Amino acid sequence: MVLYWTIIAIVAAEFIYSIVLSLLNRRASHQPIPRLLEGIYDDQAYQRQQAYSRENARFGLISNCVDTTLLLTLFALGGFSWFDSVSRDVSQQPILTALVFFGIFYLVDWAVGLPFSIYATFHIEEKYGFNRTTPRLFIADTLKGMVVSLVLYALLISVVVWIYGQMPTYFWLVAWGVLSVIMLVIQFLYSDLIVPLFNKQTPLAEGELRTAIEEFANRVDFKLKNIYVIDGSKRSSKANAYFTGFGPRKRVVLYDTLMEQLTTDEIVAVLAHEIGHYKHRHILKGIVSTLLTNLINFYLFSIVIDSQEIAAAAGCATPSFHINMTVFMLLFTPVQIITSMLGNIISRRHEWQADEFACQHGMGVALGNALKKMSAKSLANLTPHPAVVFTQYSHPTLLQRMEHFCIKTESN
Repeated sequence: MVLYWTIIAIVAAEFIYSIVLSLLNRRASHQPIPRLLEGIYDDQAYQRQQAYSRENARFGLISNCVDTTLLLTLFALGGFSWFDSVSRDVSQQPILTALVFFGIFYLVDWAVGLPFSIYATFHIEEKYGFNRTTPRLFIADTLKGMVVSLVLYALLISVVVWIYGQMPTYFWLVAWGVLSVIMLVIQFLYSDLIVPLFNKQTPLAEGELRTAIEEFANRVDFKLKNIYVIDGSKRSSKANAYFTGFGPRKRVVLYDTLMEQLTTDEIVAVLAHEIGHYKHRHILKGIVSTLLTNLINFYLFSIVIDSQEIAAAAGCATPSFHINMTVFMLLFTPVQIITSMLGNIISRRHEWQADEFACQHGMGVALGNALKKMSAKSLANLTPHPAVVFTQYSHPTLLQRMEHFCIKTESN
């Protein structure tokens, strides 16, 4: 009974925690634009940004309330126990039982979240000029995303449950090793297998931009041949760019919207920042950190995987992989919040180092200009609350980064 109420308290505390941060952020967003960021928005654009921020805050609050209410209702009224009973009626085979259980959970969560996704896309994003997704494309994305998720989840769950059945003593170590390999393979092949299901990637054509990118890459001794443009504009007007892959398969992916919004020098500056991540081995460090975190999680889960008390907290008489894992994830929420916070601290440090790399190679001013343009185009909040930045931001704020660029420019 103590464990049952502990889980209720954790879920409620997480909800209150998120609400407090949201309210703090909403209050901080009303501050005047910092002097260093003046000019990013005119008065009309700033009022539009404030309205966009408020609407997203309200939407997030309602979505959070629904999610928390659903979770508490399922837990308090024996929903997990009912899912378990239905799963066992379908099959007594452990792998199939787990697949049915998590499948039901996934579909319930998907059904509840779908109206929110539709509203966010076709009302909020549409209202502020960001949405370019058609209903037909939205349906196609939703169905393909569901199929990909179910296939991947089914694969991972099947592998883990099978390993647990074969070697329960060392399950945590073997399962971690196997899933680590699968994760690395998926990440390695992501651009070739997953992205083409949703977007078209085409090699960047010869011309001024490709020449400028290749010249900078050669200047900083970064071997780069694969430069692609992705058709992000068919869904949103927001811009982005990213690195993916390893070794000879690494590639730069530019959103076509980025090419529409930025100059050649600014795009090269954005890539200079990304190359800085690669030069500082941030991608490798992130993978190692994720693998170590997963190893610890698997070990802790192995301690409670057969716990009768854990199963009883969910209203189940018999422990099982799927029930105990679900309850473990709820109990582990405070730890996840702390580890996420630590991860964000490290991520912000990595972003500073990547910015520093761009500055050292003469791209600081161009990168600052690019960030200001991208922030303005996306109606970004220029004055987030420090507590929100500390706990939830994986990147430094625009103001912090602009102060850094100004210092570098003056020192040069």
